Amino acid sequence: MNTTLQKTIKSLDANAISDNRKDILQPLVDYIQNKVNANEEIRLNFICTHNSRRSHLSQIWAQTMAFHFGIKNVYCYSGGTEATAMFPKVAETLTNQGFEIQKLSEEKNPVYAVKFDKNKHPIICFSKTYFDDFNPKNYFGAIMTCNNADEGCPMVFGAEARFPIKYDDPKAFDGTELMNEKYAERSLQIASEMYFVFSQIK
Repeated sequence: MNTTLQKTIKSLDANAISDNRKDILQPLVDYIQNKVNANEEIRLNFICTHNSRRSHLSQIWAQTMAFHFGIKNVYCYSGGTEATAMFPKVAETLTNQGFEIQKLSEEKNPVYAVKFDKNKHPIICFSKTYFDDFNPKNYFGAIMTCNNADEGCPMVFGAEARFPIKYDDPKAFDGTELMNEKYAERSLQIASEMYFVFSQIK
């Protein structure tokens, strides 16, 4: 990992996570631990309505923390109930926090390559539905990162388990003076919680 990303991870305070949030995260910890114990692949699909902000932040930080803590066979995905585009501020925020990001295409729904380590394959990010062919069809955990997706998907076909781990949408601050601050804040909250999740795996 580059120096900036290492500093970002070192700055995280998992102890600041409330007991209530830890209770919400614990079923995901248990799911991952059971997969590790069984020596099975761990597939996590982070789902939000538009697959534009929170689901991408969650996918990227989860994959990064799995690597950081040396948890093998973790494959993180993201999707929405509909496809739009990964919001550019997400890439900007993650770049500021230490990721190396390349924009691979220029269409309305661009493809991004997100690197967390110089020797690891980049995370491929673009907006897609959760059931897109790019994502796993079965034997995965579905993590619902927003209220609308949780309510709008009463059943995620193929999922072994479902985890409502919801985050406030930084979109509420788009176009305001607080925009940069709130995107960074949400990214770091997700990073801290994914740090906690993977730090619990033995």
